Amino acid sequence: MSLIALLYPAFILAILLVFIHAIFGLEIIKRGVIFTDLAIGQFAAIGVAMSLLFFDGKYSFALTFVFALIGAGLIALASYRVKHIEAFIGMLYALGASGIIVLLSNTTQGTELFNKLQATDILFTTTSDLWEPLILYSFVATVFFLFYHKLTGVAKELLFFSLLALTVTSSVQLAGVLVVFVLLIVPAFLALMQSRFRHLPFSWLIGSVLIIVSMIFSYTMDLPTGYTIVFIASLAGVLSALVVGKANI
Repeated sequence: MSLIALLYPAFILAILLVFIHAIFGLEIIKRGVIFTDLAIGQFAAIGVAMSLLFFDGKYSFALTFVFALIGAGLIALASYRVKHIEAFIGMLYALGASGIIVLLSNTTQGTELFNKLQATDILFTTTSDLWEPLILYSFVATVFFLFYHKLTGVAKELLFFSLLALTVTSSVQLAGVLVVFVLLIVPAFLALMQSRFRHLPFSWLIGSVLIIVSMIFSYTMDLPTGYTIVFIASLAGVLSALVVGKANI
């Protein structure tokens, strides 16, 4: 069996993740609230941890969405009430991350579960795993493109953070907090560094290339897929920033 035949469901999932997160990533970088997704992702991961710890994995989506919505709601509220919003978001991230550790500290598999929540191995995704994210991300993208730019003020903020929370609810369970963060930030960051091509299509393209290369590398070298994606994508972003600097490509 060829590599493509074996891994094509994982490649499709990877492209779906890049597609939806690039949309939000461009907006988040333009807003200057870079760690928004990381904080919401950690809150969402609390829901996953509670599902595993107290309900034997049941109600995972509902609990994850509730906690993601709490994180998103706090950030939306703080954007109007807090002066140094990045500091507030950083504290939310610390609160979420430490909350997971506290919840899992007395379990025999606490460290393993925490690592899984940060970066999941998506390499052996099956075709049946693709339907839920495909439907959900299509819905989120449709609502975003139809309504987001028509709204203003509080309504616009509520729509943005609600859709982001819904997206993160799914993607954190599929890929992990850190993978979601780099997919949100790195493709959008690289797209905004250049002015030759439209930002969103460029971020889709570069993000898809990075994640697929990472997955192939992790498979051939027998490395943890989630952390390989995080490492290669982050390295690409850091090197590009240092080489290109403030100038456009």
